[in-house]
Amino acid sequence: MEQRIGNKTLDMVYTALFAVVMVICSFICIPTAIPFTLQTFAVFLAVAVLGGKRGSMAVFLYLLMGAIGLPVFVGFTGGIGRLFDATGGYLLGFLLAALVMWGAEHLFGKKDLVLCISMVLGLLLCYTFGTAWYLFLYGKTTEMSLAAVLSVCVIPFMIPDIIKIAMVLVLRKRLIKVLRLQ
Repeated sequence: MEQRIGNKTLDMVYTALFAVVMVICSFICIPTAIPFTLQTFAVFLAVAVLGGKRGSMAVFLYLLMGAIGLPVFVGFTGGIGRLFDATGGYLLGFLLAALVMWGAEHLFGKKDLVLCISMVLGLLLCYTFGTAWYLFLYGKTTEMSLAAVLSVCVIPFMIPDIIKIAMVLVLRKRLIKVLRLQ
């Protein structure tokens, strides 16, 4: 019984810890129309290190903290409105990416190749959902084309996000060992 309680406590601590890592990574920002941050890195790292369930819960916790008004999003902002503005689709896309990674882990295991492919698929889903959201909100008022939205919201982020995926693949095993998750 004590072991199970201890494990649940550790689960909660690690989930909260990685939600805080996401907060910190959202503050590391290069401001542009869609800001460059390390949020995707933190999302991928949380799921890669904690596993699908705890990692997805960390992403959900991060979004929940922001939704209730804590200043955890880019620019020390928060509130439910941030989830419904232009970049809200990308924020919600983080959870979709985490769920894709969890699903891949569940179906195919925790091998590096599976992790890499699931991060790329999760990133593509995040891009797709976020871009559709952005286009829905701003396409009507500014008459932006899909190509214009992609040139602002996706293309500049592709190489940095690939680098983030590579960083996660390098750091994952080291962090698992340090945190004694295996």
